Amino acid sequence: MGLTVTEKILRKACGHELHQGEIVNVPVGTIMSIDIAAANVSEILDQMGVKKIKNPDRVVLVNDHCGVGNNLEDSTFLQNQRDFAKKFNIPNLYEIGRLGICHQVMVEDGWVKPGSVSVGADSHAITYGAVGAFGSCVSETETAVAMATGSVWMRVPESIRIEITGELPFGCSGKDVALKLMSILGYEVVAPYKALEFYGEGIRCLSIDDRMTICNMMCEAGAKNAVMPIDEITVAFTGGKVEEFSDLLPDGDAVYEDEYTVNLDDLEPLIAAPHKPSNVKTVRELEGLPITQGFVGSCTSGRLSEIAEVAAILKGRELPKDMIMLMVPASWKIQKKALELGYIQTLIEAGVSVESPSCAACGGTMVGVLPPGAVCVSSSSRNFKGRMGSADAEIYLASAATVAASALMGKITDPRKVLQMEV
Repeated sequence: MGLTVTEKILRKACGHELHQGEIVNVPVGTIMSIDIAAANVSEILDQMGVKKIKNPDRVVLVNDHCGVGNNLEDSTFLQNQRDFAKKFNIPNLYEIGRLGICHQVMVEDGWVKPGSVSVGADSHAITYGAVGAFGSCVSETETAVAMATGSVWMRVPESIRIEITGELPFGCSGKDVALKLMSILGYEVVAPYKALEFYGEGIRCLSIDDRMTICNMMCEAGAKNAVMPIDEITVAFTGGKVEEFSDLLPDGDAVYEDEYTVNLDDLEPLIAAPHKPSNVKTVRELEGLPITQGFVGSCTSGRLSEIAEVAAILKGRELPKDMIMLMVPASWKIQKKALELGYIQTLIEAGVSVESPSCAACGGTMVGVLPPGAVCVSSSSRNFKGRMGSADAEIYLASAATVAASALMGKITDPRKVLQMEV
């Protein structure tokens, strides 16, 4: 019986044969933990009697969920993380001023390698599959165990094969692909604890930014991991050669629980209406619905290609006076590059509030918290009731281009209409 890519990555890490459904103890390459988890992880290590973690240089701590310390509680979480880093001699702490959203920096700074296994104390660690890695969320207890032992217990997931064909049409991006997949898979309906493996010629038109967005949102489908193929785009981003990873191809007789096909040629701008990421409609269906706020950011978005697209839409224009729009770059490196290229200047002149890299409005605890009655179009991953603030607010999930076009017009707008104005 042949092996899937997920099985091959886990087999390589474990050093022995394994198959779907088997429970294994998997050595991990890197472990990521966030500010709001630090106190609990530290306490669990204390309860285990651990004085020294196994590979501190392969642990990455990120102060992203609490911003710059917007209140006493958030400041305490941030300090807990600093204390945790000192206590266990962990050198890799992403701090205010040189910050990035946890999953962005894990990929951007090379902590995640193609073919490796990485885990994170945050649900969207599945993002790491964008570069051909096994990335998965683990609990705070599992995070502590992984730090103490260098490995983590897991069940080898069954795999679902997703074939991507065609080319991305004008006005569409990886977010539209992700929403299309959510409409097919449903919110935790088809894929809970499954490995989603992507194949097909259509992958070649997807940038690493697009791939990160797609893998990230597969968390909402309940997937254990989501993995893109290792190709020329991957190695151009991470270094190395495709041949080095030739053994990480699925066998011809690999077993898949199910298979789906997405033809990009048929894609158009999509949007998820309240209150589920799988409640997907075309933007055309909701066009004209008034909104009060736009948000581009979170671990699902805020990358340079999206900032460039938003800047192109807003260049030389101003948002309506009563429109609130936030742009939060996914990392300080992206923010710096956007400054150099003039994108930030363009956004500020249009009336966009550009914030420091962090999770920001996504979780409803920092900037951009939605008041009752607010209607927000967001490029983030979740639109549950109360996710970004009031339970009486409404969140629509869409691409950064759709967010920008909608904020500019004051109502849900197909970005192709605004983008065509630039041609």
